[in-house]
Amino acid sequence: MAARSFLFVPGDRPDMLAKAAARGADALILDMEDAVAPSAKLDARATIRSQLDRFEPEGPEIWIRVNNQPELMDEDLAVAANPIVAGVFLPKVNRADEVERSLTVLAARPDIQIDAMIETGRGLLNAASIAAAPHVRHITLGLADMGADLNVAADPDDTVWGPVRMQVVVASAAAEIDPPVAPVSPNLTDLDGYRRGCESWAADGFGGRQVIHPAQVPIVNETFSPSPDEVAEARRLLDRFNTALAQGRGAIRDEDGTMIDEAFVRRARRIVDIADRDETGPSRAP
Repeated sequence: MAARSFLFVPGDRPDMLAKAAARGADALILDMEDAVAPSAKLDARATIRSQLDRFEPEGPEIWIRVNNQPELMDEDLAVAANPIVAGVFLPKVNRADEVERSLTVLAARPDIQIDAMIETGRGLLNAASIAAAPHVRHITLGLADMGADLNVAADPDDTVWGPVRMQVVVASAAAEIDPPVAPVSPNLTDLDGYRRGCESWAADGFGGRQVIHPAQVPIVNETFSPSPDEVAEARRLLDRFNTALAQGRGAIRDEDGTMIDEAFVRRARRIVDIADRDETGPSRAP
């Protein structure tokens, strides 16, 4: 299945790395960037490298987030030489050629996957070309950094970000990659409010969310998965539509009088595909 929850784990905290796989997240982001103090960057890199062998292929996907400073990035990327690393979160991507450059460093990993983090106005304007860059599996919005770049003081779940959200959703669909990943929320106490925020992101076409606390993980996993009722309704609709096609009809009228044709059925197929993937477990395929 496509990962829904991406739990950040500070790379300089071996105690947290040791527990991370049991937190229930679909994916872990072993972080060398913002979760780590500048004085601890090299220690985080060394600690992550030494801890990678504790993770199992059957467990959550393992991603690393690297620093984008030239003096750190290449050695950070080298951590992905370990095959347990499914992908790399590249922060503050402004242009597609930045993704392509990282892939030259990662040449020994032709199967590596990339999450290109859109965190600046320039990156947002180039989202379509970034999403279409080689090996990009999905893109993530980083709204804390983008808010600073744009001088917008708004919570990540605020509706002021609606136009920005849709830009990356459209860019992802146009590039035929996975739906984008929603950013972290600093809301660690109001879990009902956090759930409402996740529901909004899911309704806007996002496929999952970055997480900074284990208490947020089950909310993200539930919110970004179709409910049993949605799956049952989608299967029912597909059965009716396939019967109609076999009878030579390209559209049907649902019980409530709604006309259903191929355009409506595409979403039902996606819901069923997600449900079927959930039953088979996580996939590391690019």
